[in-house]
Amino acid sequence: MIRGDGAESEGETGAPFVERRTYRRRRLMDVARLLPVLGALLLLVPLMWPDPDPYPAPDSMSGMPLSRAMIYILVVWAGLILASFGFALAVRRWAEHWTEGGEPRRGGDAD
Repeated sequence: MIRGDGAESEGETGAPFVERRTYRRRRLMDVARLLPVLGALLLLVPLMWPDPDPYPAPDSMSGMPLSRAMIYILVVWAGLILASFGFALAVRRWAEHWTEGGEPRRGGDAD
């Protein structure tokens, strides 16, 4: 069995393990695909909350007020922005590591 994803060396058949660089690149692509789906699911949660009853009975359960739903949406939105920012920093650091073949550079080294 030979894979065509470039993970094997020339003349080598498909092994159960892939090169570390290829594995990390695939995991980054997985996270990039998963973040928008996670965000959409989190933003759909308020649609499942019951509406508040304007005239609740003394022993009845009331729904979620609109103010709490808006706060939830704002927190999810800010969380998605922070997660995207963190992911972008990780991608930049890992990309520098992959292209330079070593540790990422720190500071202003002039070439």
